[in-house]
Amino acid sequence: MGRLTSRSPVTRIVLNEEETAVRRRADTLAVEEPLEIRIGGEPLTVTMRTPGHDLELAAGFLVSEGVISVGGELRSAIHCGGPGTGAVAPTPLLSIGSAPPAAPASTENTYNVLDIALAPGVATPVTDIARNFYTTSSCGVCGTASIDAIEKRSHYDVGIDPAVVDAGLLARLPDLLRAGQAVFEKTGGLHAAALFDAASGEMLVVREDVGRHNAVDKVVGWALLEDRLPLTGTVLQVSGRASFELVQKAVMAGIPILSAVSAPSSLAVELAAASGLTLAGFVRGSSMNVYARPERVRVPERSRS
Repeated sequence: MGRLTSRSPVTRIVLNEEETAVRRRADTLAVEEPLEIRIGGEPLTVTMRTPGHDLELAAGFLVSEGVISVGGELRSAIHCGGPGTGAVAPTPLLSIGSAPPAAPASTENTYNVLDIALAPGVATPVTDIARNFYTTSSCGVCGTASIDAIEKRSHYDVGIDPAVVDAGLLARLPDLLRAGQAVFEKTGGLHAAALFDAASGEMLVVREDVGRHNAVDKVVGWALLEDRLPLTGTVLQVSGRASFELVQKAVMAGIPILSAVSAPSSLAVELAAASGLTLAGFVRGSSMNVYARPERVRVPERSRS
């Protein structure tokens, strides 16, 4: 696995009534590097991400794109050195779910290409002008020609999921997510996504990345590699806003409840309502807004109005 953080000189300026302080010091930054995902040796997509859990990221991306839906459809994967890394041979992942060997001590990350082999009979995705698979850390669907091209039919129906979550538990999830963000504590520069059991509140997995959609893909990829899809009875908590692509990823993974600390977009609300997904936004402190399927959020009788 490559570096998660790096050190950089920074000039810190502090203004107050007594004086202006200017100091030079080192600061910790979240690493952002490209990951090229290949299928059978053929390039599929490039995403800017924080190194680590790359197999989960690729697996989650393929679930979100409707390419695979169960772990058995992903046969194997190898990490290869990207251009200029000096790597002379691919590094095999011994099995799905295993971590690659530690990267050599270097300022370069030699694990920026991941080659996936799909199981026999699984159709290889075709890239064309209508669907450019290039993504960035800030936008998961920038290359899509139209909304119709990304409204994929999920293998799972979240609308029939009987999951219910207590409003009090839902309100606590952002703090539980933040407590699990190890790299954020060092850098302040990463998004995060975590999966919780809706009934018990148990955190099942948490992942961080410079891209909010990458963090969700890593969570979904973890679930696929652990053979836990569909993710019935769970809540996906994200650290930022709820965009269309995050709702889409939740639906594709069979997650019935999505909670965000910030606002949803209008398209996210429309997709959530159409898919039967419960969407909560502005989940902060003791309040929240539920934009779709509010009956899944259990509110104490004494506090109803």
